[in-house]
Amino acid sequence: MAKKKGNKIITLECTEARKEGKPPSRYTTRKNSQTHPERLEKKKYNPFLRKHTIHKEIK
Repeated sequence: MAKKKGNKIITLECTEARKEGKPPSRYTTRKNSQTHPERLEKKKYNPFLRKHTIHKEIK
């Protein structure tokens, strides 16, 4: 089977947790880097803060 071009596994990390001194939550997802070269931002649940926060792509 041929490998898909541009499909990469990325890590999303919480932006608000470190400001409050709590551990950041991390999620993994896939992104097509050819169609979306910019960094990804999604609103995901952070269990340490017990609320939905913005998670940004790292690396």
